[in-house]
Amino acid sequence: MSSSRRIVWMLATWIFILVIYSAVSLLLKRGSDLLNAFGNIVQCIVPLFANAGLLLNAGTPHWRRNIFWMLLAMSCTLWMIGQFEWTYYEVYLHRSLPEMYPGDILFFLRGIPMMAALALRPHLKRGEIQLRFGYLDFVLLLIWWTFLYVFVVLPWLYAAPSLGQYNHTFNLVTNIQNMVIVVGWAILWLQSSGAWRVVYANLFGASTIYMFSSLTINVAIDSHKYYTGSLYDLQLLSTFLWFALAGVIAHQNQDGLDAPSENYDSGPDSTSDESVWPARLAMAAVISLPLFAIYTLRFSQDDARVRDFRLMTTLLASVPLALLIFVRTHLADRDRSRLLSQSEQSIDNLKRLQAQIVQSEKLVSLGQLAAGAAHEINNPLAAILGFSDLLADDPTIPEKARTTASKIRDQARRTKTLVGNLLSFARQVPAERTLLDINTVVNNAVQLRALDLRSGTTRVDLQLESVLPGVRGDGNQLMQVFFNIISNALEAMEAANGGVLTIKTIRDRGNVVILFSDTGPGLKDPQRVFDPFYTTKPVGKGTGLGLSICFGIVQEHGGKILSYNRQEGGAVFRVELPAVLAAFPAKELQLSTASAVRQKPS
Repeated sequence: MSSSRRIVWMLATWIFILVIYSAVSLLLKRGSDLLNAFGNIVQCIVPLFANAGLLLNAGTPHWRRNIFWMLLAMSCTLWMIGQFEWTYYEVYLHRSLPEMYPGDILFFLRGIPMMAALALRPHLKRGEIQLRFGYLDFVLLLIWWTFLYVFVVLPWLYAAPSLGQYNHTFNLVTNIQNMVIVVGWAILWLQSSGAWRVVYANLFGASTIYMFSSLTINVAIDSHKYYTGSLYDLQLLSTFLWFALAGVIAHQNQDGLDAPSENYDSGPDSTSDESVWPARLAMAAVISLPLFAIYTLRFSQDDARVRDFRLMTTLLASVPLALLIFVRTHLADRDRSRLLSQSEQSIDNLKRLQAQIVQSEKLVSLGQLAAGAAHEINNPLAAILGFSDLLADDPTIPEKARTTASKIRDQARRTKTLVGNLLSFARQVPAERTLLDINTVVNNAVQLRALDLRSGTTRVDLQLESVLPGVRGDGNQLMQVFFNIISNALEAMEAANGGVLTIKTIRDRGNVVILFSDTGPGLKDPQRVFDPFYTTKPVGKGTGLGLSICFGIVQEHGGKILSYNRQEGGAVFRVELPAVLAAFPAKELQLSTASAVRQKPS
């Protein structure tokens, strides 16, 4: 059945029910048992129609929307429970409901879930309002609203029974509540758009009919013109049938309800506006309790029993309200502490990001300078090497001259190596990317450094994982990184009377991690070790470019290099390189023929 046809059928059913009810009301005698039974049973059934239509929308993934429709259904259910009591008296006991009946509070309480549904405002996105504090404030307001009913109405039922005062105060408070609900739906109707505007318009219409129905029936009861099954009930029946229609319309427009609202605004100003008014009303509700007590003691002209009842009610109401205020303050303090901690972490992250940006800018600037200088030096250097080779290999010149030419050639080649390092630092040398076995690269770097071990007080302890995924990169560049780190660690430990450098290779999720941890004096400033020209070595012992070059190489390979000090002493360098997880032919992997587990080169 199409949506439009379903709506037509519901409207036809609505009209049919009203026509049948009107016909029975006019045909049967006022006050007859049959009319009472018919009127009460129909009024017990129509809220079930309303609940069926409303709860059609309570199975969505949006929990706020589900709660919204369930609260509306709860409102209809509370009214139905009150009607069941009315039916019990008139149909089962065959006598009229007592004029001062405590169960009337159910017809008042049915408005509280609807007011809570208004506070949810499901057409807004979740991030637009502060949910916890908004709901907590609204619970506080609902408790105050119930207190207001007990304070104003119930003294004339329990403390000093008075039918006239009871009916007057009950109708006053109930009518105010109904008007508040109607105004709330009107505001949501005007603030929303699209499918939600249609839904709110229907809920506004149903609540408006209920307001006029309640007012009309209460006046008729006071004037003794109302009886169950009369034409006064037609507006009441229309209310619940309209609620059912609103639920069906919402169910048929679920896609429209899921669409982003045109009023969506996630800015801080809108969030502040949304959350200020419930907090202020909650504050006003708490402040009003002493004012109610002062009015009762100083200005009320009512009976002493009424004053005592109201004072006790005010005292009891202050307990849950004070508890809610304590909970709200506790949550606010906890949120402030959490936000402060997050702010501190954000500031630390920002500082680290700024340091990385500065580091990158330094490397870019120095890389451009080094590249320019290296290219300028390479041209005359090639001529020096060429001519020195000619002189060193020319047998016609004296031996002393050839020896001098050989020395010039050696120094020129050394200069060419330095220029190559500058070009590598500037990342101007194209990298040869192949699949590598990191354990092999580490072993090569350790063996190369072992040739220059001058002290027996330092040693290298290898703890290499036997099965590691491959890494795609330039083996010479990565060996340069590992060689630099190993050399720095060994030199630092030699200056501190020896120690052990432990090298581990592990797999961490999608990365291959190489850990270099030593037992030396540690790093004086771990945040600056990758800065160009930063060094703690004596003058002439280092330029401070080694770790800067390592930083650039690792970044070029898509990895990360970190440095920090161990709590027990010593420095740690952590190199992370992205692993190649796909299967490649074995011939592409440069695997080590020697065992890579727990080796200790001398």
